[in-house]
Amino acid sequence: MGAVVLYQSVVLTELSRVWLVPFLYTVAMGIHGLAKLIADQAPSAIKEQDIKSYFGRKIAIDASMSIYQFLIAVRQDGNVLQNEDGETTSHLMGMFYRTIRMLESGIKPVYVFDGKPPQLKSGELEKRGERRAEAEKLLAQAQEAGEQENIDKFSKRLVKVTKQHNDECKKLLTLMGVPYIEAPCEAEASCAALVKAGKVFATATEDMDGLTFGTGVLLRHLTASEAKKLPIQEFHFNRILQETGLTHQQFIDLCILLGCDYCGTIKGIGPKRAIDLIKQHGSIEEILDNIDPAKHPAPEDWLYKEARSLFLEPEVVDSDSVELKWTDPDEEGLVQFMCAEKQFSEERIRNGCKKIMKSRQGSTQGRLDSFFTVTGSLSSKRKELDSKGSAKKKLKTNATPGKFKKAK
Repeated sequence: MGAVVLYQSVVLTELSRVWLVPFLYTVAMGIHGLAKLIADQAPSAIKEQDIKSYFGRKIAIDASMSIYQFLIAVRQDGNVLQNEDGETTSHLMGMFYRTIRMLESGIKPVYVFDGKPPQLKSGELEKRGERRAEAEKLLAQAQEAGEQENIDKFSKRLVKVTKQHNDECKKLLTLMGVPYIEAPCEAEASCAALVKAGKVFATATEDMDGLTFGTGVLLRHLTASEAKKLPIQEFHFNRILQETGLTHQQFIDLCILLGCDYCGTIKGIGPKRAIDLIKQHGSIEEILDNIDPAKHPAPEDWLYKEARSLFLEPEVVDSDSVELKWTDPDEEGLVQFMCAEKQFSEERIRNGCKKIMKSRQGSTQGRLDSFFTVTGSLSSKRKELDSKGSAKKKLKTNATPGKFKKAK
């Protein structure tokens, strides 16, 4: 056991190089090309923030996406971390330390776990199974040829979040005093429901279909590596609709055209053409009536209507019954689970508990903006008038930048 504890300690002292490398090995899932399209079509809907900007915020986190990220990124010599019994521990290390980082920044995280996948997703799950089988073949070939780079690449493609990973993370969160929710279906849909109900500020995920489900704010890179200093991307759904001129249902149709997890797409229609067609015709039905089916055939028995309904009215957690409570950590329980069972360093787990307790003492201070309600946004014309007014006032008063009267 001593050797394993040393191994865990070595890993932890090499955080910048070993654990939580940014999400480089996968792309944002859910809706293909949506992030870039928003950046092109509605740039003011995206902000870049530092993690400290979310002090006092309650944030719903897509648990399965985070666990998958940790399994991909928390590695030693290209392999997942394991204890002496051969059990994977990458997900526990990632969940423990990244959650502590959020708590230290004043964030109140709540993890949302996937329930049963919708029936419409069966086709996508089947495709993923086929891709896994192909990756297994390629991995075997790479191992036989001794091609380390390809071994690493194909090994990551075989990563899968299991029920055991989920159950162990739920136990860890309970011992840390951090709440979690089991969604009846897709986690992103229940995250969006919590945002709409005002239970949390935002959905944190790399999966862009959180926006398709209508979350008011979506955060990407919240659980990315601190060492890489990636800014958190903050997407504002209402601003996306304002800038693109789309309704929520038209936005859903756009996402279906781009490619989602629930049905196929029309052949030969890329992101730019998709949004142009939605703006011109308003719906998939009208698009199908106005494009050349020979050049742009739709999938046979295309289930776009069912996908639209799933995005509009998903099966979600009952937000009214959700009570979110953050409590003191169970230090001895954590030591028993993480050290006695999973063979992490006791000193580091106890230090982590101290950080959680310290963060709880500092979390009583509220956000200033929590005392106010945002009722709308300035129109571009109003902003222009305000800007001109400020410029005239500055010229009139001959103000000198950088010189202020000392406060009494």
